[in-house]
Amino acid sequence: MSSKAEVTSADVVLVGAGIMSTTLAVFLKELQPHLHIAIIERMPGEAQESSAAWNNAGTGHAANCELNYTPMRKDGTVDIAKALEVNTEFDLSRQFWSYLIRKGAIASPDSFIHPVPHMSFVIGEDRAAFLKKRHAAMSAHHCYHGMEFSEDHKQIGEWAPLLMEGRDPSQVVAATRIVSGADVNYGALTSNLMKYLRTLERVDVHFEHQVTDLQRRPTGDGWWLDVKDEKTGENRRIGARWVFLGAGGAALTLLQKSGIPEAKGFGGFPVSGIWLRCGKEEVARRHDAKVYGMAAAGSPPMSVPHLDTRIIDGKRWLLFGPYAGFSTKFLKHGSFMDLPMSVRPDNILPLLAVARDNFPLEEYLVGQVFQSMNHRYKALRDFYPTMNPADWEIDVAGQRVQIIRKDKVKTGTLEFGTEIVHSADSSLVALLGASPGASTATWIMVHMLENCFHEQLVGHWVPKIKEMIPSYGGNLKTDAALVDRVRRDTAEVLGLKIA
Repeated sequence: MSSKAEVTSADVVLVGAGIMSTTLAVFLKELQPHLHIAIIERMPGEAQESSAAWNNAGTGHAANCELNYTPMRKDGTVDIAKALEVNTEFDLSRQFWSYLIRKGAIASPDSFIHPVPHMSFVIGEDRAAFLKKRHAAMSAHHCYHGMEFSEDHKQIGEWAPLLMEGRDPSQVVAATRIVSGADVNYGALTSNLMKYLRTLERVDVHFEHQVTDLQRRPTGDGWWLDVKDEKTGENRRIGARWVFLGAGGAALTLLQKSGIPEAKGFGGFPVSGIWLRCGKEEVARRHDAKVYGMAAAGSPPMSVPHLDTRIIDGKRWLLFGPYAGFSTKFLKHGSFMDLPMSVRPDNILPLLAVARDNFPLEEYLVGQVFQSMNHRYKALRDFYPTMNPADWEIDVAGQRVQIIRKDKVKTGTLEFGTEIVHSADSSLVALLGASPGASTATWIMVHMLENCFHEQLVGHWVPKIKEMIPSYGGNLKTDAALVDRVRRDTAEVLGLKIA
């Protein structure tokens, strides 16, 4: 970096201006208002990558309908443990958003969240039997109170008419439905959070700036970040006591540049996606549900097919997909060199092991890349038999980078969740991975604060966190009364329904 470059400083630098960084920035300013925070974003505005409305499913992942969260055990029973985790983590998001609305930090819930029932839908006797077992296990738990199940064509047709019109009446189908679900526009939510942050003192936002390098300060009390202004070409150096890498797929590249030992062995496997979407009013208004099916064998969780109601910028849409694909980019607006440049001596073996052990996934992705529009329409017709291709248009979804990490047994493992990686002194934290991502951003940030700021939490932060998240310190999985109280309260503020 040029010695003439400007040198500035901040207490905290957040790299990326998506839902993760903005959520964390609001948390930190609520907990410690005097902190000086700098947000660095390579795009011209916030939420233009994975947080953008058309780049994610917007489910409000409450694990109501996502069948990949409830696998079948070897003994034939259904394991709902993962679903419960995600379900109660989403409750933290609901509480945090409600706090911000009551405070006036977010003007209206209608700007980002709307009530939409969540459904699971399957075809065939074996899958119907699975869904029935799943419903029995989930509806017995207080977190899934009010979940309905049906194999009756007429009943399912009342829930979601487009699913059943034109369907063979002899076809075996089954569905579950819970009315307390939501559609969330995470791009709009991120913009709400950014708008609030810009009203606060000591918050600097730098759009069209890219972090080109980062290194520990010689004194050991933080980091230097080299930042390039993409408009002017000028460089600057920012010093920070604490750095958060929340830049989606780019977080891995920056984590590797940091040189911390904890980053060794991590790699990334990028997966792209394509949607079909319909904005025809007379079609979109007849479907009021997010309907999830079962993923094809060998496909990644982000490829679970779903027919969704979406409300984006005040307009009602239907979305179907995603159709998976493969690109070597780590970001939708990234470089095709992202994957090759991420290969390091310490992650070559994990990358090769994952390539060896995941041939069905690779075969599936290759098939998706070369899939014709007729094949895509056929997949949609499984959900919506009378669909008219003329009503649908194609759109490219966001890019996801799945985690590859060292594994003592297999050498390398491909994971589909999210992971927090931090330095030993917690001065640098990176968020890697994909789903459920945005929906559990609040839980992820609380979890990170617990791990990286334990001393502050033990001290004066806990009362404020409990003000923002009333269930903090409780156990939503075991306390039915707490769940009922929290969900009724947040439903009233957010305009959602109660099951």
